[in-house]
Amino acid sequence: MRPLHDPQGRTFPYLRLSLTDLCNFSCNYCLPDGCEEHHHKQSLDVAEIRRLVTAFSAVGVEKIRLTGGEPTLRSDFNDIVSTIKSIPGIKKVAMTTNGYKMDQRVESWLASGLDQLNVSIDSLDPRAFEAITGHDRLQEILAGIEKAFAYGLPSIKVNAVLMKDVNDIQLGAFLDWIKHQPVTMRFIELMQTGNNGSFFNQYHVPGQQIRDQLLEKGWVRMARKRDAGPAYEYCHPDYQGRVGLITPYSRDFCKECNRLRVSSQGHLQLCLFSESGHDLRRLLQDDSQQDELIQEIRSVLRLKVDGHFLDQGYTGGTQNLAQIGG
Repeated sequence: MRPLHDPQGRTFPYLRLSLTDLCNFSCNYCLPDGCEEHHHKQSLDVAEIRRLVTAFSAVGVEKIRLTGGEPTLRSDFNDIVSTIKSIPGIKKVAMTTNGYKMDQRVESWLASGLDQLNVSIDSLDPRAFEAITGHDRLQEILAGIEKAFAYGLPSIKVNAVLMKDVNDIQLGAFLDWIKHQPVTMRFIELMQTGNNGSFFNQYHVPGQQIRDQLLEKGWVRMARKRDAGPAYEYCHPDYQGRVGLITPYSRDFCKECNRLRVSSQGHLQLCLFSESGHDLRRLLQDDSQQDELIQEIRSVLRLKVDGHFLDQGYTGGTQNLAQIGG
């Protein structure tokens, strides 16, 4: 089958699939009061996920990223990974996690077939980490990263949401940390959602400030891979690790969009900041619905617009990033 494409000619080899909208952290930029409302028990089951990913694979999707909320809160998480990994055409199964109990669980994740791991660490200072996330679990997460390397994972990506005068001033500590290990440290520009307007106004800092510091220190921007996420990555000859920057407020950010999103309840969202999703769950109840499901996906793609309009203050229906994994 011909691959998915939208009216702008963009193709989509990459799907971000939320497994739950429940999260057990209370990060101040996302869920400062904790996860008060969620639909965890109504999430897609393993059979529905298999049918969904099989359809997307048939139209050119090669990479699946499992997100949440926190995806590992699913008791069947390992079964989901192994099921997706077995689907023909899927070349990479990745996951974004807050690292909860990662030191105890990462071996089972990798044994299930997980290929790539993104872990959220917004500060390497234990006190700052706890202030941001509401949990004193930094050492547990760092131990989990060490175990992932020991179990054979070749590299790991670590995400930090940039916040003014909180962690943007810790660039030196992050760079020292990745100097001798294969970690890609990704700085994500704080995005405004429906629930964080005042927080955004106080803490937003443009990602280009980090970029300028990197260039001054001799870092060089790398070419992007076909199934790469939105980050531009930088390398330095003296560092084993890399740095990635995700700057959604920069000009032409959406020009190279290559990913789609499906919520934990089976709604296809054309953008993180879409007003609402398109229900696919009704077509996930039987294997015989695959052709209709593929036709529906293609039809919905015709509605994808060329940008997210974040720079104009538009946040769509996204009240917080835990709704569909950021």
